[in-house]
Amino acid sequence: MSRRSLCQPGPNGTEPMRPRGNGTGRPAEGCGAVSVAFPLTMMITGIVGNALAMLLVSRSYRAKENRRKRSFLLCIGSLALTDLTGQLLTSPIVIAVYLSDRAWTNVDPSGRLCAFFGFSMTVFGLCPLFIASAMAAERTLAIRAPHCYASHMKTRVTKAVLLGIWLAVPAFALLPLAGLGRYALQWPGTWCFISIEGQRPGSALFASAFAGLGLFSLLLTVACNLATIEALVSRCRSKAAASRSSKQWGRIATETLIQLLGIMCVLSACWSPLLVMMLRMIFSRTSFESCKGFSAETQSSELYKECNFFLTAVRLASLNQILDPWVYLLFRKILLQKFCQAASAVSKCSNNEWKERSITLSDEIRRTAA
Repeated sequence: MSRRSLCQPGPNGTEPMRPRGNGTGRPAEGCGAVSVAFPLTMMITGIVGNALAMLLVSRSYRAKENRRKRSFLLCIGSLALTDLTGQLLTSPIVIAVYLSDRAWTNVDPSGRLCAFFGFSMTVFGLCPLFIASAMAAERTLAIRAPHCYASHMKTRVTKAVLLGIWLAVPAFALLPLAGLGRYALQWPGTWCFISIEGQRPGSALFASAFAGLGLFSLLLTVACNLATIEALVSRCRSKAAASRSSKQWGRIATETLIQLLGIMCVLSACWSPLLVMMLRMIFSRTSFESCKGFSAETQSSELYKECNFFLTAVRLASLNQILDPWVYLLFRKILLQKFCQAASAVSKCSNNEWKERSITLSDEIRRTAA
């Protein structure tokens, strides 16, 4: 293992830890101090993106022409609000670890902050996944069963579903307080999360439930989006005359579908490695806490590599709160239209240039023949 890998920061850019010791989280020997600008930049980027997304969703929700997609806009706004709340609750802790340059036990001797951090990681990990599934299911109903959707799918139903998610996920995350599972300090000692193995009963069960629920929501999102794409393609192939209202519906459906696909790709890329790795460690009966006792001689071991991969997966999961709102902001109708116009202009320029070259070449051939 290279010296550079020993100096890697923890999740969300937390301070690098020494590979030897009991996992108390002291700075790594020989590693320079990592700048606090990294987690601070991530926090500002996430807050700005989610705040802009909420502002644009609020404006779009009040617009009359968006009445058909108000349920979808509610889901987008709820996703941005959830990600923003997660940023505000977890990022200050990460920045405090940066600034303290001390062990977690010195910053949090009671362990309550560790439990709160693990609780926040669980809540703001599962909530976006379930909200994305609700968004995908809502679009599938709107496109594949428009009559049923128009008569039964009201905004109050969407609000009830979102409220259910916000109540059920925190209740699930509170199970360790009731003795089922626990949150523990994780290697390299700068963050807390669900303990895969522990003395409490049900630690592996709680971790398996978290990973299983996350993967289930991802699979549900993918299945709903594929069903929506299939319905849109079949409608595009139909020869029915397109009225003005159906064209407007098509534009709305296409825009929301592109946004859904973007969010689905971000969620899958950010959360799949962590969830799969958790299940793998549970079934192989290994624990992330086993990484605490590494020494310089064990840096080439297979378990050490898995621990580094797990740490990378956690970093990817932490990026989800930052990337989600920017997917919505970048895939809005205005930007998509400008992109299409730019692509069309480039295509026209290329075609015109090709035509001019063809005419010039044909003239030269005629002159030569003459």
